[in-house]
Amino acid sequence: MKLKILAGAGILGLALGMLLTIVVLADNDQPTQPSAHSPAAGQPDNVFLTDDESNNIAVFSNASPSVVFVTNTLLRRQMFSMNVMETPRGSGTGLIWDKDGLIVTNFHVIAGASRIIITLQSGQSYDADIVGTAPEKDIALLRINAPDEVLKPMTLGDSKALSVGRKVLAIGNPFALDTTLTVGVVSALGREIKAANNRTIKDVIQTDAAINPGNSGGPLLNSLGQLIGVNTAIYSPSGASAGIGFAIPINTVKDLIPQLLQYGKLYRPVLGIETLTDYWAKRLGVKGIALLSVKPGLAADQAGMVGVREDNRGQIHLGDVIIAIDGQPVTNEDSLLTALESFAPGDKVKVTSLRDEKIINYELVLTAPEP
Repeated sequence: MKLKILAGAGILGLALGMLLTIVVLADNDQPTQPSAHSPAAGQPDNVFLTDDESNNIAVFSNASPSVVFVTNTLLRRQMFSMNVMETPRGSGTGLIWDKDGLIVTNFHVIAGASRIIITLQSGQSYDADIVGTAPEKDIALLRINAPDEVLKPMTLGDSKALSVGRKVLAIGNPFALDTTLTVGVVSALGREIKAANNRTIKDVIQTDAAINPGNSGGPLLNSLGQLIGVNTAIYSPSGASAGIGFAIPINTVKDLIPQLLQYGKLYRPVLGIETLTDYWAKRLGVKGIALLSVKPGLAADQAGMVGVREDNRGQIHLGDVIIAIDGQPVTNEDSLLTALESFAPGDKVKVTSLRDEKIINYELVLTAPEP
């Protein structure tokens, strides 16, 4: 009788053990959710990462093959031998725009270059041709002749969707230390900075992600790994990062690329005028854009605008002084050019002018710029 009881207990225990095994196996078949303490792919099992660290690693791993090293060299003639030698002029960062080999970087990175070399993350190097430049926006478009399989374009985002406080990541080559990652947040939106030609770049992104010399032209990414800006400048007394960096919004770059591809420059309509320089306008106490002359047959001439005039006594009189474009005040040449960038050739605009202390409103049809 005892044998039967023990045998029954053994069978019962075996059955319970099998049931427990089935329950455990069934539970293991369920998909596991990523944990804040789960190791990232390729990491040892004893390395634990936060969700934020895992995101940083994933974004960097995915985006870094799209980041390139830009070398700018200059040809110089030696004083005594008269031999021509190639010397490094500077370096920066760029990003792969598409499979056709288009590379986006800053204008100031390639300005004055005799030769531009693009080095991919793989170490392969290619000579680059300049497709177009927009010094006003500090953007340059280059092209390399490289196979499709080595070109991984950036994933584009929407800079209009940004808000202060959002996480951003910058990848670049600071001080020639290639493919370096820094992380920060959007510190401010709608900033203004000066380009190399002293033009104002509007709607710039400010970030505290460390941006140092050599980062210029590199990507600013959101936490999804999407390109939301092109790093362009820092504010720093020492020349190194001080926690204030700036990036050209990707939406601005999107608008520029087709113009640079077709025209090689920013395609801005014109009024057909020559203006007094800001220096002379200030000396004369003029508040606005004083016309020096109007070009025959173009928009301003057709509307009846006039430039500086000389009377019978040899005295000089100012003509029209533009003070607004479509109701938007303009105070200097920079603000005038910025206002015109929002229009296209053929658009009708209202130009408000001051002449002989009288306000005159003209309606002009903007013309295309000269080739």
